[in-house]
Amino acid sequence: MSDTPRDGDTPRDLHRARATPQARLSPIWIVPVVAILIGLWLVYDNYRSRGPQITLIMSNAEGIEAGSTLIKTRNVEVGRVERVHLAEDLSHAVITARMEPDTDAMLKEDSRFWVVKPRIGREGISGLGTVLSGAYIQLEPGTAEDEAREFEVSDQPPVAPAGAAGLRINLVSELGQSLRVGDPVTYQGYTVGRVEEANFNAQTRRMHHRVFIESPYDRLVTDGTRFWSATGIDLRLGADGIRVNVESLEALLGGGITFGVPEELPRGRPAATDSTFTLYADEESARQGTFNRYLEYVMLIEDTVRGLSRGAPVEFRGVRIGTVAAVPWNFTASQPATRDAFSIPVLIRIEPQRLGIENQEIDLEEWRDRFDRLFDRGLRASLKSGNLLTGALFVDINFQRDLAGEHTAETFADRSVFPTTPGGFARIEAQVTALLDKLNALQVEPLLTGLDRNLAASEAMLAEVRELSNSLQALLDDPATRNMAGNLNTTLEELRATLQGLSPESPAYRELTGALERLERLMRDLQPVARTLNENPRALLFDNLEASDPMPRAPRP
Repeated sequence: MSDTPRDGDTPRDLHRARATPQARLSPIWIVPVVAILIGLWLVYDNYRSRGPQITLIMSNAEGIEAGSTLIKTRNVEVGRVERVHLAEDLSHAVITARMEPDTDAMLKEDSRFWVVKPRIGREGISGLGTVLSGAYIQLEPGTAEDEAREFEVSDQPPVAPAGAAGLRINLVSELGQSLRVGDPVTYQGYTVGRVEEANFNAQTRRMHHRVFIESPYDRLVTDGTRFWSATGIDLRLGADGIRVNVESLEALLGGGITFGVPEELPRGRPAATDSTFTLYADEESARQGTFNRYLEYVMLIEDTVRGLSRGAPVEFRGVRIGTVAAVPWNFTASQPATRDAFSIPVLIRIEPQRLGIENQEIDLEEWRDRFDRLFDRGLRASLKSGNLLTGALFVDINFQRDLAGEHTAETFADRSVFPTTPGGFARIEAQVTALLDKLNALQVEPLLTGLDRNLAASEAMLAEVRELSNSLQALLDDPATRNMAGNLNTTLEELRATLQGLSPESPAYRELTGALERLERLMRDLQPVARTLNENPRALLFDNLEASDPMPRAPRP
């Protein structure tokens, strides 16, 4: 049979005509197939036995090396860094790490990672074990229900574990205070917590702090608690004098936060988690922050306000009832039309809560009406010196009885004006000015003329006194005057001799004694005669006192 195609045969018929041998699988192929299956099983087993892969975000990958940096928890290796590279926008480092099998339960949304390396801080030295072994990444397993595979790595270790018992709150302040993560939170000098986060919001210009208070000290935080910065040493010079406050040694070295409930406020109810509080600059500011119900007045001061500062007290007879809010305040506002001189506006706050009524409902309008009535009775404000050492001033409010009924209501920049009276120094200046005016009004010329006459008379008198002194000196220089003392001594000696002659043993003394006795007898004899004459003066002329009076007769021619 010939294989040459005949005429009329189609290609399909030719293919059908060809004989096709049957394919057979050679036994030699069994070995590679088994090897491939084993390889696939090994790959699957290796994939199944590998732990999860995670991505870590860091701002700086200092000390992190691919293939050598470990991930640990409780000092047990649970993973290893596989790759370190930069993000596409070059803003941070991206780390790819492979975890150990059966670590999925650790990778929760609230799991935290941080780098452990040698650190020197206010709390001491930590991470010395990594000097030789190198830095590693610490894992703190979370407790959330949802799992995660991407985390941020912190540069600082967390203050407290995620599941630690305690209270986390937020603090907001207007000051860029020197508080960092890890700074202490103290209560009466005892550390009860730490600062976990510190962020600055550029839009609101406020500092935001996340604070953790350990249990059981979280019970100390209530809705009436006030927080303030503890700078170690607080030295204040004000109208109240010098005040020094010293916190703990740790706060002295690095600062911190302290808190408490002011005496003016009730203790309140326990604070809830994530509550927000205001962080004050100091204890006094925190205490002042409790008085949130107040009346605002403007004082228009015509004197100097040097020494008056914000926060100075407003007192009524020594009792503080308010605070100076701003010095000066709204300086460019228009002055009231009733005033001729330019005044410096000072904003003050009258705080009724300072009078022990903080727990009661305060009707500010009633208090405003009460002050309006007191203004008519002479209530006035003035500036007084509170400290001679610092020159600090405070606002003193008191009644001026001579100004009662002279109040005219005024407003300044939509605020009521608190009537004022000149302060101590201004009053002294006014008195001195009045004295000078009186002196200027005196007639000086007549006074000077009279003074000249008095001086001339005084000079003449001094000349006479000088002449008298010269005459007296000449008299004293006379020899006769000098011998006067000797003559006086001689006279005294003679008088002494004379007096010695009148001694009881001398004849003269006996004669004198006898004369006195005779005179005494004579006086006794004359006493009846004197008595008779005293009773009837006629006895001196008539012998018979009982005879009738003689009749006078005319003389005979």
